[in-house]
Amino acid sequence: MRRLAAILMLTLLGACSTVDDLAPLSPSSQTVRAPKFDDSKPHEWDSGTPWNYAIHGTDVSKYQTSVDWPTARASGISFAFIKATEGGDRFDEYFNEHWARTKAAGMPRAAYHFFYFCTPAETQARWFIANVPRDPSAMPPVLDMEWNPKSPTCRLRPDPATVRSEMTVFLEMVERHYGKKPIIYTSLDFFDDNQLATFRGYPYWLRSVAGHPREKYGGHPFTFWQYTGTGIVPGMTGKSDINVFNGSEAAWKKWLRQNTR
Repeated sequence: MRRLAAILMLTLLGACSTVDDLAPLSPSSQTVRAPKFDDSKPHEWDSGTPWNYAIHGTDVSKYQTSVDWPTARASGISFAFIKATEGGDRFDEYFNEHWARTKAAGMPRAAYHFFYFCTPAETQARWFIANVPRDPSAMPPVLDMEWNPKSPTCRLRPDPATVRSEMTVFLEMVERHYGKKPIIYTSLDFFDDNQLATFRGYPYWLRSVAGHPREKYGGHPFTFWQYTGTGIVPGMTGKSDINVFNGSEAAWKKWLRQNTR
């Protein structure tokens, strides 16, 4: 009787299994959860550690050349922000390479524009639109708003009302063209100087390398957080910016479904 019961149990277990259940996952189907990257100048996090977030990404420009995107993706990099334009006449010479190779690697990516305070927002929006393809599979475009005190040509600092007005012009033009609400990237000093706590209605990507955004930005909502500029990412040479998505893996997948197609 015991032998018969054992045989029946093995039969039932076998019926519940499939070849897929027992086969090892291919490298492309594995998901790296909550990665923790090395850092050449690590911050001692007291709370809100970035590696508690499931989804990490990077941002690149001409200073990151010939990135091995499949290797970066395998290490836990799940998305990329890629510099495309600056002002009304500058185009990042590595944009096309990064844009094509991230897509080939199956990595979600977005293009970003670095704002220049000596050129009208309308001119800058038209320049971005002229240089960034309207790719439905891309994440929403990004407006990078920060002071640039080392600029050799423009160190203008408009008043907060003018800054917010110019931001609105750029954001609305770009949203009409791409059909997606843009993301705003900013740093703590720019955020405070221009009272961006009052500038709502857009997803934010906040820079905060010495503390969690909730400690630095007064609880302002954010979708992405840039937590280091000195990270070490496999497949990338030198120091790397690393970011996290503010949510779980399930929330990330939902956000992608809503913002890419």
